[in-house]
Amino acid sequence: MTTTPTAALSAVGVSIWLDDLSRERIQSGGLEKLIAERDVVGVTTNPTIFAAALAKGEAYDTQVAELAKAGTGVTDAVFEITTDDVRDASDVFRPVYDRTAGIDGRVSIEVEPGLAHDAAGTIAEAKRLWAKVDRPNAMIKIPATIEGLEAITAVIAEGISVNVTLIFSLERHRAVIDAYLAGLEQAKANGRDLSTIHSVASFFVSRVDSEIDKRLDAIGTEEATALKSKAGVANAQLAYELYEQEFSSDRARELLALGANAQRPLWASTGVKDPSLPDTLYVTELAVAGVVNTMPEKTLEATFDHASIEGDRVTGSYADAKAVLDQLAAIGVDYDEVTALLEREGVEKFVVSWNELLDTVTAALEAAK
Repeated sequence: MTTTPTAALSAVGVSIWLDDLSRERIQSGGLEKLIAERDVVGVTTNPTIFAAALAKGEAYDTQVAELAKAGTGVTDAVFEITTDDVRDASDVFRPVYDRTAGIDGRVSIEVEPGLAHDAAGTIAEAKRLWAKVDRPNAMIKIPATIEGLEAITAVIAEGISVNVTLIFSLERHRAVIDAYLAGLEQAKANGRDLSTIHSVASFFVSRVDSEIDKRLDAIGTEEATALKSKAGVANAQLAYELYEQEFSSDRARELLALGANAQRPLWASTGVKDPSLPDTLYVTELAVAGVVNTMPEKTLEATFDHASIEGDRVTGSYADAKAVLDQLAAIGVDYDEVTALLEREGVEKFVVSWNELLDTVTAALEAAK
């Protein structure tokens, strides 16, 4: 019997991952508590999360002092600090990984955002991160840029599990799935055990609403107002339909029969930006079996406190979701333009966060000398 909304969400088949990590959270037992009490079965990170973790508390002081004494450069220091956190978090989640046969218990770490348009650089960095963390339940985050697609295939072919991030459009989601399947085919040719390779496709939700709602406000008609805050959910629902279609293909079925895993959709950017909306909107409306929902802590706590989980809200929604996108197009909202803009902005925001992380670590190293 499920007794909490997060348990009910898990019972639907949604894997709850926390979109946050810090050394203090690891060392205090807070991460284990979230596993036990909030049904959390994984963690995602990004440069913004690490910058925030390093900017507060004392958990990093000893390591920073050691790195400063050794004369470690700032980029290498960031590499050491972040991979240590991901390795330790992976150990915390190892029982979940074992219990779920590798499906969950995952901890993601991102390649340097400045490499988003550098396939060779991304491939090299992904291999370096994977080797350094040295845990089977790690995942390497690679952005779904055009150059990233090539890197995804190459990294999957090496047997490295990948979290593909910054997916906004259905067309790009299809290309990401294709890149994953191509990687599995190469891994098969290389004699690798396909069952050990996992991937998620991180489809961003709230940012789509934020950008499209601005455009709807500018249009200002009744028809436009009626479409506000519907695009993000509709887009994600259609991404799930695409996932179902692509992994029912003969190409995918052949790989799955050999032990390969489907690339699960992951709902990212699920914190509600518009305060007039329900704070669990992107949780309840995207509940469906076989997905991950990665939540900031505020959304996780709201879900645990008062979310109304009504079962699968996705598989019966495709006609209505298509209608939303058609209506947006009819009043002049250019879906392709919006999703291309969001990808560019997503990369730029991560680069800014990366630079903030470098600045934070530089200051910490200087202070420790």
